[in-house]
Amino acid sequence: MTRERDAQQWNPATYDDAQSFVAAYGSSVVDLLEPAADERILDLGCGTGHLTWEIADAGATAVGLDSSAAMIERARETYSHMDADSNSNSTDVDLEFVHGDARSLAFDYAFDAVFSNAALHWIPDDDQDEVLASVHDALCPGGRFVAELGGRGNVAPIVDAVQDEGAARGYDIESPWYFPSVGEYARRLEDADLEVQYARLFDRPTELEGEDGLRDWLEQFGDRLFASASVPADERVEIVEAVEERLREREDDGEEYYRDGTWIAPYRRLRFVAVAK
Repeated sequence: MTRERDAQQWNPATYDDAQSFVAAYGSSVVDLLEPAADERILDLGCGTGHLTWEIADAGATAVGLDSSAAMIERARETYSHMDADSNSNSTDVDLEFVHGDARSLAFDYAFDAVFSNAALHWIPDDDQDEVLASVHDALCPGGRFVAELGGRGNVAPIVDAVQDEGAARGYDIESPWYFPSVGEYARRLEDADLEVQYARLFDRPTELEGEDGLRDWLEQFGDRLFASASVPADERVEIVEAVEERLREREDDGEEYYRDGTWIAPYRRLRFVAVAK
């Protein structure tokens, strides 16, 4: 995508295994997209390409783009030479994966739709408008932008606990993520000439994989969280252990973060459909 993944170290194998829920939940966003056989669709922040494949398997011409070279390499290795599912209307999928920058989408053709799942919140606030303008320019007139990202309050108890435990050790940890409200992001979309036709903020408590689910989540997604205060590796371990202890027995308004050996991340998601004017 853009700078959001330039500073984040991604492990594609771990992303596909311990964080497989990202693509699993994203399938419902593909349903909202409703890809058609005669469409060209860009998957913005495609990661390891699972949802790009779903879009292509529906018959569309799909292009996956990500700023992480490791993610793109994994996607190409997994999907570039696969045939379509037997339920598809076509015999071969039409997809490619591109290492690129969402702030300056450089294609020789326009897209009928741009799709994005769990990627936009990695883009810094200061870059959001540039990315939305780039998306608008990449779309055909009337083309749609269908996406889901973390919304206001997403994983707040986890971030708060990390910041508090960091502060107790002398570190001023800053959140690397952009989690907007519906109204805030709708204004940004409209300012980019993307007419909002649907927008919803909702809670989605998400089970993490295994007894070490929270630790694995912070290891995969929290690199920039700790890097914001240059926390050394040994103290990261101490902070994570303290966060686990803090959240294991905590309950807010009936919401648990650990139950029967499973961690539950307090996700809040913002999902929208906008159309290019």
